[in-house]
Amino acid sequence: MKKSILVFGRPFTWLSASLLLITAGCTKSTSSSTAGEGNWVNRSELEGVGRSEAVCFTVNDKAYLGTGYDGTNRLKDFWEYDADQNFWTQKAEFPGTARNSAIAFDAGGKGYVGTGYDGTVKLKDFWEYDPESNTWTQKADFGGSARYDAVAFGVSGKGYVTTGFDGNYLKDFWMYDPTNDTWTQKISMGGSKRSAAVSFVHDNKAYVCTGTNNGQTVNDFWVYDPAADGWSELRKISNVSTENYDDAYAIVRGNGVAFVMGDKAYVTCGENGGIFRDCWEYDFVTDTWVKKTAFEGTERTGALGFAVKNRGYVTTGRNSSLSFDDLREFLPFDTYNAND
Repeated sequence: MKKSILVFGRPFTWLSASLLLITAGCTKSTSSSTAGEGNWVNRSELEGVGRSEAVCFTVNDKAYLGTGYDGTNRLKDFWEYDADQNFWTQKAEFPGTARNSAIAFDAGGKGYVGTGYDGTVKLKDFWEYDPESNTWTQKADFGGSARYDAVAFGVSGKGYVTTGFDGNYLKDFWMYDPTNDTWTQKISMGGSKRSAAVSFVHDNKAYVCTGTNNGQTVNDFWVYDPAADGWSELRKISNVSTENYDDAYAIVRGNGVAFVMGDKAYVTCGENGGIFRDCWEYDFVTDTWVKKTAFEGTERTGALGFAVKNRGYVTTGRNSSLSFDDLREFLPFDTYNAND
C-alpha cells in the first residue's frame, strides 16, 4: 500500500520519495555539530501520540497543541502544556476534520485553527478555541483559497494568514477580525511565493522567512508592521552580500520551526536536501543571525516551536518513518550539557 506524506507542503508517496531531490526522510543530517552557545533540556513528553505537521498557539501563558499526522492517521486531539508545572492536559477535541499542515494563531485571548489537508482535499474551514470554557466554535471560513502549509500570526488583537500551497505557491495576505468574524485581504509581502515557511512576532511586528517555492528554498526575509499596514524587506538569510556578516549563513530551509525569547528569535530543524537540527539566533536590532547549539533531539522536519513565559520549546516532528513526541526547552545562554 502507498502511504501519503507531505514534503515542503506537497503530498507524495513513499514509493516515489527516492525520486525527489529534496526529501523528508532517508537522508543524513547536515547539522550534526552541537557547536555554539546554549543548551537544550528534556521536558515532559507530549502525552498524545507522536506526530508531524501539527499546530500550536499560546494563550494566557499556556501552550496548546493538536491535529497533525502520526504516519498513519490524521489527528484531532488537543493538549495544553503548563510550563511552570511541566505537564500536559488533554483538552476538548478539535471538532473539524482531522488534518495536518493547518495554521493556528492567538488573538484576543482565544486560539484559532484553520486550513490544512485531510489526506484528500485542501481545507479552508476555521475554528475558535476558548481556553476558559474549553470549547470550540466554528467561525467564518478563511477568506482565501483552501490551502495547506501556510503561516499565521496574531498581532494587536487581529489574526493574519499568508503563503501556503493551493495547487500554486502563494503569498496572498489576509487579516481576521475576531470581533466581527470577518476576513479582509491586505497587501501581500514582496519577494517569493512560498510554502512551509516560518513566522514569529516581536514588538507588535510579524516576521516571515524560509520556505520553498517550486521545490527550491527561498532566502528573502520580510517584516509586517500593522501600524503602518505594510511590509519591509530585511537582509537575506543566505550568503549573498559582499560583507562578512553572512559568510556562515545556512538558514534557508523548509518545514522548520521558530520561536521568540526576549529580543531574539530562533529558527531550527526543517529540511533542505537533508533533515536539519542546527539552530540560528536572530537579533532584531542588528538584523543578523548567529549559530547556536544545535537542537539536541533527533534531527526532524514538520516540528513545532513555541514560547511561553519567555521560554522557548521544540516538540513533535518526523524523520523518515518516525514521528516524535519529545519536548525540549532551549536555554540560549547556558553551557552545553549532553546529559540533560
